[in-house]
Amino acid sequence: MPSPVRWLPSRDLVGVCFAAAAASCSPATPVDGAERPWLTEITDEVGLDYLHEPGARGEYAMPEIMGAGVALFDAEEDGDLDIYCANGSGRLPSVEREATPWSRFYRQEGGRFVDATDAAGLGDGRYAMGPAVADADNDGDSDVYVTHYGPNTLYLNDGRAHFADDTAAAGLDGGGWSSASAFFDFDRDGDLDLFVARYVDFDPTKACFDNAGQRDYCGPKAFPPVSDLLFRNEGGASFTDISHAAGVDALAAAGLGVVCGDLDDDGWQDVFVANDAYPNHLWINQRDGTVREQAMLRGAALNLNGQPQAGMGIAMADFDGDRRPDLFITHLREEASILYLNQGAAGFRDATGASGLGPPSMRFTGFGTAALDFDRDTDLDLLVLQGAVFHRPPVPGVELSPPWDSYAEPNHFFVNQGQARFEQHDELAGPLCSRIEVSRSLSAGDVDGDGDPDLLVGNVAGRARLYRNDSPEERHWIGIRCRHPRWRRDALGARVTITAGDRVQAQILSSSWSYLSSSPPYAYFGLGEATAVERVDVRWPDGVDEAFLAPAVDRVHVLVRGTGGE
Repeated sequence: MPSPVRWLPSRDLVGVCFAAAAASCSPATPVDGAERPWLTEITDEVGLDYLHEPGARGEYAMPEIMGAGVALFDAEEDGDLDIYCANGSGRLPSVEREATPWSRFYRQEGGRFVDATDAAGLGDGRYAMGPAVADADNDGDSDVYVTHYGPNTLYLNDGRAHFADDTAAAGLDGGGWSSASAFFDFDRDGDLDLFVARYVDFDPTKACFDNAGQRDYCGPKAFPPVSDLLFRNEGGASFTDISHAAGVDALAAAGLGVVCGDLDDDGWQDVFVANDAYPNHLWINQRDGTVREQAMLRGAALNLNGQPQAGMGIAMADFDGDRRPDLFITHLREEASILYLNQGAAGFRDATGASGLGPPSMRFTGFGTAALDFDRDTDLDLLVLQGAVFHRPPVPGVELSPPWDSYAEPNHFFVNQGQARFEQHDELAGPLCSRIEVSRSLSAGDVDGDGDPDLLVGNVAGRARLYRNDSPEERHWIGIRCRHPRWRRDALGARVTITAGDRVQAQILSSSWSYLSSSPPYAYFGLGEATAVERVDVRWPDGVDEAFLAPAVDRVHVLVRGTGGE
């Protein structure tokens, strides 16, 4: 018989309501024959007052329209999620910057968010793009890496939500125009390495025009593409740029979305990059310190018609229930967002046509995205944020002032009917889909402690908005977090598989996905009709498999390496 398992629940999450909105914490229920929306905006209730400032001066500088990222993370390890919102600092680096720290950090205090930017040291006066949050120095707390149009910044946490710029000592400034980044254990040595996607060699003096001769933002093909960066952690947050040695600098493209995980099931973490107007990159880990680009070989570089598309945001999740990580990528208007289903040794297959995701996406430009089981039926649903990058006739219902009204677009919500077949149900997302803004970044995490992930949305020239998850609660669920006692951090890249009733589900733990955003690396599973979980299997990032038996449902568990039952 296996030995008893030691479960470490983070806290009892059953029946906990958000203190700031307890009066409306009930699940979605039918109202006048129609189901109440599953998402409720609580931005004002919780005191979140962030406003994105792109620094637009009428010159249509390309970084302005790309937006900036958001992050949900526990900066103090006190059990509450805090918020970081990147900003453009109000000015591009080509002109003098204002002294005001535009990026902002909000600490959660009793269900409300308090601006603690100055105390935390996270003001970041540069033109920021997006954060990646992880424990870069293995000291047990979350650090923040921020990409920029210009050199990047690593902020190390002292454990009390006080951050210090350690970029120079760490060797992580990068350079150029960086977009998304992701921490992962590339060489399986226990230290987190870092992949940084870069966009284009932007020239702020170049002007672009539409077909009618009207000034507009440039597309990526107007500038030379650049190669991405890979940094190896030598221990203690000291990094070495191994982009050339690993082979990452062999190809240049306009990278925007990045996810890391074991995509070929060999126990080593790989990197997928969604490129804008260029073929995607799938860097397969060769287990010897190098990577090999195999997106074309494995069917994930182009669409079904053999064309590159404008990749923006990305979700890595098992959409068809076969326990393999699939890839969903958002794209430009008149290009369908694409769903690549993982076929194992046969690579990936473009399954967009049968998924139902293609036609709705043709009218809009997708960015941030999240794959979550909102109705707890064991199938992952999809949220897609949208907003144009080239001006268009204003969408009916938009309330933004010019010029942003001509870039605003509605968001979309898709419910998975099983086997990666989706139906569009924007009405279930409530104001997240009915409000028309220029939406970009999306982070998911359990802000109110009730056991389901809430959503943080970043908008261009608009407010960051927080949405509480009020989706149906009739079914059971389980949340999983994995930690290693020696690393003292979350085990990014761990593959978690649960067996509950007649269903087996799998997720890879990651903090970087969507678009320019970071989320807590938890796995949330809906259990459908099951009332218990028989076992949880974890493949740790170093390739070791471990089983944990009979965990309680309706709560989040912290699984510690070495305490399993098999």
